[in-house]
Amino acid sequence: MIVRAAAPADAEALAAIYGHHVLHGFGTFEEVPPSPEEMEARRRAVTDYGLPYLVAEEAGRVLGFAYAGPFRTRAAYRYTVEDSVYVAPDAVGRGVGKAVLVEVLSACEQMGLRQVVAVIGDSQNAASIGLHRALGFADAGVGRSFGYKFGRWVDIVWMQKPLNGGDSTAPDAGGLALAGH
Repeated sequence: MIVRAAAPADAEALAAIYGHHVLHGFGTFEEVPPSPEEMEARRRAVTDYGLPYLVAEEAGRVLGFAYAGPFRTRAAYRYTVEDSVYVAPDAVGRGVGKAVLVEVLSACEQMGLRQVVAVIGDSQNAASIGLHRALGFADAGVGRSFGYKFGRWVDIVWMQKPLNGGDSTAPDAGGLALAGH
């Protein structure tokens, strides 16, 4: 398995993987799977910030993807990003999510970012919660019944991981260029 930057040619695979989770899971609160064209536009929006959008690939097939997007677009949030990770249903449990998310976190650290937030759909989403805990994320809270999907109320689980010393010191100049986005 290799981890590499996602490319425009990956749009079909990204849409298929994400679409499965839209239609069958609570990890996302979307209810209609986006098209490959929409997934490509989303990928470009992330990379336009200089943020990582990566895929895990094996034998030419994309098995999963992860990325970091701006947490919020107001200037004071420029050192904080939100991660997302999705794995093809037949590749779950093979370390795909961990492999690709580790590389996203490494890229964020190299950028000098200070906080990564995970907003995990469904407090029963043991796989995603476990993955984030294994990578050093701490529980930051639960939002009860924030969404309604598949006939039930769904929580969100907030988790957080500090990078580069987190809030122990003031950040260096920089962060994400959020103006104009």
